[in-house]
Amino acid sequence: MLPEKKPASPLFSSGPCAKRPGWTIENLKKAPLGRSHRAAVGKTRLKDAIDKTHALLSLPDDYRVGIVPGSDTGAVEMALWSLLGARGVDMLAWESFGSGWITDVTKQLKLNDVRKIEAPYGELPDLTQVDPARDVVFTWNGTTSGVKVPNGDWIADNRAGLTICDATSAAFAMDLPWEKLDVTTFSWQKVMGGEGAHGIIILSPRAVERLENYSPAWPLPKIFRMTKNGKLIEGIFKGATINTPSMLCVEDYLDTLNWGEEVGGLNGLIKRSEDNLAVLKAWVDHTDWVDFLAIDPATVSNTSVCLKISADWFQSLSDEDKAAAAKKLASLLDEQGVAYDIGAYRDAPAGLRIWAGSTIEAVDLKDLTPWLDWAYGEVKTQYN
Repeated sequence: MLPEKKPASPLFSSGPCAKRPGWTIENLKKAPLGRSHRAAVGKTRLKDAIDKTHALLSLPDDYRVGIVPGSDTGAVEMALWSLLGARGVDMLAWESFGSGWITDVTKQLKLNDVRKIEAPYGELPDLTQVDPARDVVFTWNGTTSGVKVPNGDWIADNRAGLTICDATSAAFAMDLPWEKLDVTTFSWQKVMGGEGAHGIIILSPRAVERLENYSPAWPLPKIFRMTKNGKLIEGIFKGATINTPSMLCVEDYLDTLNWGEEVGGLNGLIKRSEDNLAVLKAWVDHTDWVDFLAIDPATVSNTSVCLKISADWFQSLSDEDKAAAAKKLASLLDEQGVAYDIGAYRDAPAGLRIWAGSTIEAVDLKDLTPWLDWAYGEVKTQYN
């Protein structure tokens, strides 16, 4: 039988993610539409977004925040193209996005001194292999594997290299050790539920020093350039964006930053996400057909929660049939208007991926779990 109650919101996509609770389009009516982003009103809004980001994330005073084009991907590429090549680099990967950064560094930048430190889906690579004399590029939270770095203890305080961290599904939901991170990127369409297309790049003083004292051997497109005549372009970090931003999207981001302050700031946002994970964990612990894709409990993501179907009948299927069965399970929930976009990422093992970030309500996840059991039962009958 169908469960009696549906989640109030079926929005569990891992990006773009659900808007904050209580969001309404009316909150954006002050957006300076039809105005130049370089006019005083536009620059003020952009500077407010930068300052509020800095404050809500509790960044060190000397860390710089910039709004850049191309979402998190654009921010990461800006860092890779602008900073790498000064020394050897260790590339960490345990899911699709980390693997993508390896491809860019080896196939596009064509760096020679690259070490790949990798692990399969569900695991972390051996972080002790990272050499502090080298740069390192890694994701804090593997969005497509549901495996996160549990802490920054493996990053040396006296490192010579830079740490470049893709934190797009971690920022605002996980406790990031900023003193360990030299370049951090994210997009506000993840944890904060903003609109897509804009990225954030955060630079430590060490990153700024590299930018001002190192020139890559390759030409840099305009949208990647953060220096001019050997000096940081400070305007980027004060609201003078490299290209034209959407002031509607900026207004939306400001709205969710204000909400973040209202729910208790960074600690409140982290707690909301951890409480959401606790709901799913309680269900997984009492459900015999499902488990987290992450093998080590300490690495289970509290945002992009990736689940594998562990039942024997499912594991006996071919990879093609596994993918079809998992897709059917997700489709049933979509058809019922219960959960949208919760299929595993296309490169990941067949299963489910449920967003549990700060904009999700725990009660909706609790109401979702009986439906997951129902959909599983429907799919199982088709294979038995």
